Amino acid sequence: MSAATPTTAEVIERFNQVFQQRDPSGLAALVGADCVMEGLSPAPAGTRVEGAEECIRFWSDFATDPANDFEVEDVACAEELSVIRWKLLFGPGEKDYVRCVNVMRVRDGLIIEALGYAKTG
Repeated sequence: MSAATPTTAEVIERFNQVFQQRDPSGLAALVGADCVMEGLSPAPAGTRVEGAEECIRFWSDFATDPANDFEVEDVACAEELSVIRWKLLFGPGEKDYVRCVNVMRVRDGLIIEALGYAKTG
């Protein structure tokens, strides 16, 4: 890894900022060409999305949906792996929420795998 390659923690911090700021413009610089993502729903396996273009489209739509708010609770990174614990807040007025976890794999400064899980009622 060269000095210019961002660490897993740096990549995940930028990824989380996309959702916090509702600005997906930085996603293209974070997502690997062969990225595979599994979303939170529908149960039991979630939506599977393959390839950078499709992952970026999915995350862009999710990040900019005005019905959603995102609250990062904790991030842990070790080498290529990261675990992000977060809340998805949704609905009008005082929002409901569901607690979620993303398991992310970063290689050479790019997200190559993202697996989403949620607690449901």
